[in-house]
Amino acid sequence: MDKEEVKKKIYALVEKSVGKKKLKSSDIQKTISAELGISRDEVKEALKDLVDSGTLIYTYFGGSFVEIPPK
Repeated sequence: MDKEEVKKKIYALVEKSVGKKKLKSSDIQKTISAELGISRDEVKEALKDLVDSGTLIYTYFGGSFVEIPPK
């Protein structure tokens, strides 16, 4: 599975959950790895790239969550 494809899936999942549910990193890893049939480490690496590039951010409200940064 191409890393760019994994990143798109992660972003789409986070985008879909905006305003409904805050996703933890582990939720994303579990969902995407099950959906695409890849290891959680591969998902974790793609998620790290998205956070490092500023496409997604970590927020903290009694726990760490992954969100799309505010405009």
